[in-house]
Amino acid sequence: MEDEKDYMVNNDEVPHMNSLALCVNKMVLDGYTDDFKVVNTGLKSLKTEKIYNPGEIHVKNFFRFEGQSDPNDNTIMYVIETNDGLKGTLVDAYGPYADAKVSEFMQQVDSFEKKVTKAEA
Repeated sequence: MEDEKDYMVNNDEVPHMNSLALCVNKMVLDGYTDDFKVVNTGLKSLKTEKIYNPGEIHVKNFFRFEGQSDPNDNTIMYVIETNDGLKGTLVDAYGPYADAKVSEFMQQVDSFEKKVTKAEA
């Protein structure tokens, strides 16, 4: 059996991954306690106010969520670790309502992972 910290193929297969709030809580428990925001000069830590460029961050995982009442209400959460060890999350709309600054910044990030485990038969 895989390590319990591994992430599943589909968010809805694991109770703590089927809503944005529960997923954020799980990431905080896993040590991703900072919040990030994309600003004109890069990715800003809301705790330390340090600015990172795309080459200084690693997207360790990401999750997409659909709104309960509106399937067009999509959200994406990026799980991020910086070169200096800061761990946190960045949340944005996904699809037509996405923030153009976030999309542009994330396209420049070279280290982008999606952790999955094999679906059990």
